[in-house]
Amino acid sequence: MVATAIPLRPDLSVDYDAYAEHVRWLIDNGCDGVVPNGSLGEYQTLTDDERARIVRVAVEAAGDGARVMPGVAAYGSAESRRWAEQAAEAGAGSVLLLPPNAYRADHAAVRAHYAEVARAGVPVVAYNNPIDTKVDLVPALLADLHAEGSIVAVKEFSGDVRRAYEIAELAPGLDLLIGADDVLLELALAGAVGWIAGYPNALPEASAALYKAAVAHDLETALPLYRALHPLLRWDSKTEFVQAIKLSMDIAGRPGGPVRPPRRPLGAEAGAAVRAATEKALAEGLS
Repeated sequence: MVATAIPLRPDLSVDYDAYAEHVRWLIDNGCDGVVPNGSLGEYQTLTDDERARIVRVAVEAAGDGARVMPGVAAYGSAESRRWAEQAAEAGAGSVLLLPPNAYRADHAAVRAHYAEVARAGVPVVAYNNPIDTKVDLVPALLADLHAEGSIVAVKEFSGDVRRAYEIAELAPGLDLLIGADDVLLELALAGAVGWIAGYPNALPEASAALYKAAVAHDLETALPLYRALHPLLRWDSKTEFVQAIKLSMDIAGRPGGPVRPPRRPLGAEAGAAVRAATEKALAEGLS
């Protein structure tokens, strides 16, 4: 499932036609679906109308709502529930939910937050990103959320691959999804059954081949691909991941475009590094 970047025109308006074409292109090139309105989709900078329309466009372009998992993060639990209801009304098959991201909630508050959004009636995938939210969905808390029926899976972005084994022990029925591109192989070998991915926005075929080999534990195929792509994949865990992935998209001929403030374009040194790694991957036939 690709966490989709949002194509912006030079005036920073959303190019919905380019976005629809991008969703179709990703699915045609080996990806299973899309995750609109995530961090990579710059959801924090979107208006309510833009955010809702992006979900509708994604569902229509994907041709199957099961292929669409909108992000429904918001400052308040009630607002997240409204976004989950909007996603369900648009036909999306599931939603991706951060814990409270403007309040360092304790475990009781986190459980209440997820229970509230689960009442929308659409399957909820938790998103653990303690780096940005400062709220850590540790394995024991994830097990509680799963036991309470609030979540069906977790996008694990902590970078601590050791957690995969504890999650499997405490909540064996909870699906583990790879949340950071640069630990894909490690989490796949630890039992992950999905990947919410960033770099397929630029290189979908190579990324899909890597993912399929990784979850099949085909190291002969996966390891060379992982090594070749890792100079790019590690950008997914950096602060400037949106800018980096959009630059790679531009280089690969995809509709990346500018970013909305407060983000700014990559500096010269970082931009040169992303450009060199992208061009090298393309020259090696990775697309």
